[in-house]
Amino acid sequence: MTRQTCILIGAPVDSGKKRRGCLMGPDSFRVAGLEQAITDLGHSVKDMGNLEPTPSDAPGSLPDHVHEASETIGWTKSLAKAGEDALEVGLPIFLGGDHSLSLGSVAGVANHAAKAGRPQFVLWLDAHSDYHTPQSTASGNLHGTPLGYVTGREGFYGFPEVLNPVPQENICILGLRSVDRPEREVLQQSSIQYHDMRVIDEGGIARPLAAFLGHVAKEGGALHVSLDVDFLDPSFAPAVGTTVPGGATMREAHLVMEMICDSGLMTSLDLVELNPFLDERGRTAQVMVDLTASALGRRVFDRPTRAYT
Repeated sequence: MTRQTCILIGAPVDSGKKRRGCLMGPDSFRVAGLEQAITDLGHSVKDMGNLEPTPSDAPGSLPDHVHEASETIGWTKSLAKAGEDALEVGLPIFLGGDHSLSLGSVAGVANHAAKAGRPQFVLWLDAHSDYHTPQSTASGNLHGTPLGYVTGREGFYGFPEVLNPVPQENICILGLRSVDRPEREVLQQSSIQYHDMRVIDEGGIARPLAAFLGHVAKEGGALHVSLDVDFLDPSFAPAVGTTVPGGATMREAHLVMEMICDSGLMTSLDLVELNPFLDERGRTAQVMVDLTASALGRRVFDRPTRAYT
């Protein structure tokens, strides 16, 4: 296993949806022992602390129902710069914060990949496809728009220009089980690879993931992994405001992260949608820390047994 410098970037983003609480996520990951878990594997850690959004204004051309647009625009600017800069030093791990942080994290890492002459790929581990635009989202919650933004969909007025859109065919979504009709119709017309929980139930999670990782390797791509708490079944990861029953099991989730580690392809990582206010004595934060450790080299026999009682 290659030893890496992991750059922790705290992103207490809480503007992408109306339910509050994700701003406490970055420090909860720290309290749950993320740095120790990483250094125990032989990697080094550089904690950049928590970012702040760049002061920004939202233009009147955005729909009125969009929630906290100016703050999310500010976060997108600061996160894009932080991600692009961090890749010069090591592997950035963005500690969220709600999933709107990925508007900035993915745009930033894609800029770095373009400078390096590499195609950018994205593995989206999520119950939702997050492919909306500010115009198509009925809720007005921008945490449902990052894949729409980074692929270059129109309507993100006032947001930074996406200089290096991620090609649709370079995106794989695993774990889908909650997609509204307008989003589903657009997604089906796209070239994005997506695998819902029925596909996973019928054929397992390893096959579609292995195919995607094989494609990334063949193309010499940079791989950004975005792990949303709601990818997991809420029975063991309850600390998320968008719980959807029927998610990935503990074993499926660890298999995904172990396969990512085996591939050696991951160049950046999001940990998003942790709402500690909804957690049970840090249970979900610990699960996310353990999954991160699996992605960075912890094997089954090395993983400590967690007791949540």
